[in-house]
Amino acid sequence: MPIAAVRVRLRLPSRTLKEKRSIVKSLVERLRHTFNASVAELDDLDSPGIATIGAAVLSNDARHADEQVQAIAAAIQEWRLDAEVLDVETEIID
Repeated sequence: MPIAAVRVRLRLPSRTLKEKRSIVKSLVERLRHTFNASVAELDDLDSPGIATIGAAVLSNDARHADEQVQAIAAAIQEWRLDAEVLDVETEIID
């Protein structure tokens, strides 16, 4: 039962935690609905201009799970044109 995970660190155009929460919440919900994945904000919770988003996918095929997390990372880059992607980490647990 392969599990693939992706962690994406972003620099956001927000100056307050309220602005950040709005951006992150929108992104997390959109990823959940589009990819049927578990998605959450993982780190940098008290930093208004930085967010770390994580997503996990469970599949019966490691290649498919990896393709899904790669698609999630690509979607984040495409959807949040005003955010700078600082780091992307992926991991597959087989």
